[in-house]
Amino acid sequence: MRVLHINICGNLSTGNIASDIIREVKLKGGDGILAYARNAVADDIPSILIGSQADVYAHAVLSRITDRTGFYSKKATLKLIEEIRAWNPDIIHLHNLHGYYLHVGVLFDFLKEYHRPVVWTLHDCWAFTGHCPYFSAVECERWKSGCHDCPEKKNYPASLLLDQSRRNYRDKQRYFLNVPDMTLVTPSKWLKGIVGESFLQGYPCEVVYNGIDQKKFYPRTGQTFREKYRLLDKRILLGVASTWSRRKGYEDFCKLAELLPDNWIIVMVGLKKEQIQMLPADIVGIERTKDVEELAQIYSESDLYFNASVEETFGLTTVEAIFCGTPAVVYNSTAVPECVQTDGEEATGYIVGRGDIAAVADIVRRLEDGSLPWLGRTKELDRNKEFFKEEACKKYYELYQTIMERKTK
Repeated sequence: MRVLHINICGNLSTGNIASDIIREVKLKGGDGILAYARNAVADDIPSILIGSQADVYAHAVLSRITDRTGFYSKKATLKLIEEIRAWNPDIIHLHNLHGYYLHVGVLFDFLKEYHRPVVWTLHDCWAFTGHCPYFSAVECERWKSGCHDCPEKKNYPASLLLDQSRRNYRDKQRYFLNVPDMTLVTPSKWLKGIVGESFLQGYPCEVVYNGIDQKKFYPRTGQTFREKYRLLDKRILLGVASTWSRRKGYEDFCKLAELLPDNWIIVMVGLKKEQIQMLPADIVGIERTKDVEELAQIYSESDLYFNASVEETFGLTTVEAIFCGTPAVVYNSTAVPECVQTDGEEATGYIVGRGDIAAVADIVRRLEDGSLPWLGRTKELDRNKEFFKEEACKKYYELYQTIMERKTK
């Protein structure tokens, strides 16, 4: 079995997911390779570099003017197609195709004629909208019938001038519906339901949760983080994001700081330097860390994790916190509630209404007065194996096997 993956990045987020799947295939005696445009892959993963940084930059600049993300980089895409033919995969696995590195029309015309099974993991909603990867924060439903007048035009992938969401929607629909053998995968039941309302609804769709490395995310001992930031006498409410924005709940954390008891402090990880400088005095801001050990230590030493995002197709940081023994509070929005168990002896957190920071503050007060239990703190939880990285890779391999068996019949 030979599987070729295509993704914007090599070693971040979705790129790591692709690499883990390749390792699983190789472990089972098959072969895999990752085609990418940015952030080089790990040393043990065979790879193909798509285009150049100059091409990515040109694609990004043109997209900001014309709102045609995904419809440049034709030369780089044609070169990729040559590489695909030479490598001769049994299955082509797509991930994030946005990111200024591919011409999706050229790629999908090739996939239509190549007659190899395609798996497409939808890590966000870009595949079936005319512009945006997320639309929940602005409560837009144009993607159901045909995008136009995009309210997210100035957000990634930002267009400073034109709005071509109507044209993009129609072009995606035309290209993406012409692949004869394609299986979609989503990282949550919520996103699968959304796909079922989109123009991609005719394709089979499976759910495979993004996996956590339980060898890295587990409860740590010690108070090294608290000592470093002089928080030994405080309870910590933690938030973590790769980038902080409105949809990630930046403003909600700032408002929540005013409602917490004096013995509580908010810690936000993943902020830019300028964001840290603007924080209120009762919030500790930390820049993004790539050190998994450090992040797991911060999770472990915190008392409560708060995911204030209103747009998530999974909610990875929530699961990381829970695996480190810290209970979570999440908004009842998009996929994040799937990460939290609220009932029974193995409960891991609480769910509140979207934007209801008063309810979050109330949970904190009730934890303080003892009317709510401190979940996950008194015993070792039987952590949900659906969230294990090994389980995710196993499910992908089983999907490949099913596809290959169907192909040989």
